[in-house]
Amino acid sequence: MGRLEKLREDFSKALLRLKEAVERAEREKGSPDYPFFRDSAIQRFEFTFEVMWKFSKALLEREGVICRSPRGCIRELLSTGFIDEETARKLLRTVEDRNLTVHTYREEVAEEIFSRLPGHLIALEKLKAIE
Repeated sequence: MGRLEKLREDFSKALLRLKEAVERAEREKGSPDYPFFRDSAIQRFEFTFEVMWKFSKALLEREGVICRSPRGCIRELLSTGFIDEETARKLLRTVEDRNLTVHTYREEVAEEIFSRLPGHLIALEKLKAIE
């Protein structure tokens, strides 16, 4: 299995775990355990984001395009036609939220990020579907 295929597999697995974490946290809303499950979903988001951008970088390298940052990779995915503008905007929002995760000790920030995870999942799924 090549590097790109391995990263695609890792990305697929990470997305599945993120989806499971979001669904579980949603089920726990209102319970005393909700903050634990919400924070777990945010941690899964961080992990999934890291795998996503490594996958994006490898995908672009296959095409002869070099990118050095998550934002740069997303812009290159758009310019090479791998994703559309709407998906690019949504993926750029994942970058912003990933950068906010360092502040998840603040409840309001954690809630904001968690509320956007379902939308992030949709954009990440579109990226995963790229051949």
